[in-house]
Amino acid sequence: MQNISLPHDHGQRFEKDYEDMPKEEDFQTVSDIFKQLCDGSRIRIFWILCHCEECVINLATLVGMSSPAVSHHLRQLKSCGLIVSRRDGKEVYYKAADTPKVQVLHEVIEKMVEISCPDGK
Repeated sequence: MQNISLPHDHGQRFEKDYEDMPKEEDFQTVSDIFKQLCDGSRIRIFWILCHCEECVINLATLVGMSSPAVSHHLRQLKSCGLIVSRRDGKEVYYKAADTPKVQVLHEVIEKMVEISCPDGK
């Protein structure tokens, strides 16, 4: 860890926290995830998929969008690891990934918009 001397001494000691600070790449990863959540429709789709597994056609009906538009949002969410998919015959089903990152994002979304999840999830 490089030794940093801050230009102003405000009586605070950040050295220990600085040593434990995540790498720059980690912050970029967080930024990339938030970029994927820059669209209200995409957040809504993500929220739905936190509660159930669903196909594109049903998602399109739930959010009042075309299937191609929903597919675009699903690709974006999948590219950053927020959702996963599985194929059953010709149908592809999507759901939120089972990761701590996804759980935290789901909780944050719920708190920010004060939504109560069905079934107490």
